[in-house]
Amino acid sequence: MKQYDLNLLAALDALLATGSVTAAATRMHLSTPAMSHTLARIREVFEDPILVRAGRRLVPTPRALALAEPVRQLLAQAQALRATAGQDWQAQPRRFVVRAPEGWAVAYGVVIAQALAERMPHASLQWLPEAPHDPGALREGRIDLEIGAVRRADTRAQAVLLAAQPLVGAARAGHPLLKGRMTLARYAGARHVDTSPRAGEPASVDRALAEAGLARDVALLVPSTFTALIAASRSDLVATASTRTARKMAEPLGLALFKLPVAVQTEPTRMAWHPRHEGDEAHQWLRTCVTRVFHDGRSTVPPPATPTTRT
Repeated sequence: MKQYDLNLLAALDALLATGSVTAAATRMHLSTPAMSHTLARIREVFEDPILVRAGRRLVPTPRALALAEPVRQLLAQAQALRATAGQDWQAQPRRFVVRAPEGWAVAYGVVIAQALAERMPHASLQWLPEAPHDPGALREGRIDLEIGAVRRADTRAQAVLLAAQPLVGAARAGHPLLKGRMTLARYAGARHVDTSPRAGEPASVDRALAEAGLARDVALLVPSTFTALIAASRSDLVATASTRTARKMAEPLGLALFKLPVAVQTEPTRMAWHPRHEGDEAHQWLRTCVTRVFHDGRSTVPPPATPTTRT
């Protein structure tokens, strides 16, 4: 095999992650012709087509699939070497991409961004909405952290439990449902706003109601819990949300919270990352920061000391 440099490996990583010469060019800040030329060099070096045409798409060859993870590991190790070669990790430019439920960016994003600005002044933070049908983002390096009801398609991903939160009901102040004793029948009979369910996964509250022979009247489906809380604050619809999120948003939205009249199995909130970031001090700090802010709102986070405990 002919010689290559890290720039070529970075371009290969971008091509395999995006499956597109144009998208890889954008990611690498190159022109499309320049990326096409780079792909030709990669094919020559590895003596393999790497990406081949399948209809309108480019798909990786078996050789390319075998290269994908080793290349990502090498690039991560190279980044770590740069950090330890006299460059303070806190002074490095960095863009962290976090995928989380929509309300996270509103409820916690500013505090985390402020803490990041103090610790890593040249770093930036990007929030992306949940994408349950995109399980490869951590593995492919398109996101740094995934937060929520993480379904780990990649068993190599590391994860910690942030919380297993009970659910509460939320309605606008003065809502008729809040007057009088909250019964199962009254709760089920109200008109509800809910988040769009995952395919084949009924909401935990609906499973609990079904056991009692009842069902909610869901009048509106929205993409996220945060949107559901906004809808409840502006209508007579009733939302059901995790306790921490509901409490965070209740006051600014003018919502009243109430205990559900049925025992509901809680859905854990997890934070996951790819193991190539395990020894990355900046990434360790970000994980510590997210955990600290989530639990008590504090933005003062010490430098990482020990690896995060796995679940």
